[in-house]
Amino acid sequence: MAASATVSSTPGAPGSEPVADWGVFYDAHFDYVWRSLRRLGVPEAALDDATQEVFVIALRRHGQFEGRSSVRTWLFGIALNRARELARSVRRRAEDELPEYLPDIAAPDQEQRAIDAQALAVVYRALDELTSDRRAVLVMADVEEMTASEIAELLAIPLNTAYSRIRLARRDFEAALRHCRIRTARRIP
Repeated sequence: MAASATVSSTPGAPGSEPVADWGVFYDAHFDYVWRSLRRLGVPEAALDDATQEVFVIALRRHGQFEGRSSVRTWLFGIALNRARELARSVRRRAEDELPEYLPDIAAPDQEQRAIDAQALAVVYRALDELTSDRRAVLVMADVEEMTASEIAELLAIPLNTAYSRIRLARRDFEAALRHCRIRTARRIP
């Protein structure tokens, strides 16, 4: 798929050079888009399709990219809209419960991976408790490390409103994380 576009294939270099090869562009940004969608609450079963849809939309709309933001911010905006559409159109099924016990772990690196997986599961459960708007702002600010001005531009809101939403999202996440930790602690015998 060799289509020319006005979007740079280099993250952070907005619109400066055309994309000569969409395959290279896709490979360069796939992991970022996939992780962003997951962090925005797209169920794992739908991640691959949603990621593909983000790139199809980017290909269709490449002429609309004005270079006012980085390519990653532009792709994140498309991913955010796609995640919202999925949340509206698909009733979310309950995720499979985590096992109440872990298999015997022999190697220390496996033990650490299990601890990390449990911690990550708690973080995702806390994220699931946030409204989609607060979750998106939190992911943009604290995970993707977007500036408040980038968030304001992406969401088409005043800068002070972006700061306020970031503060509220962090507050709600901390509360949700406390609740998840309490629930997790109650399950451990």
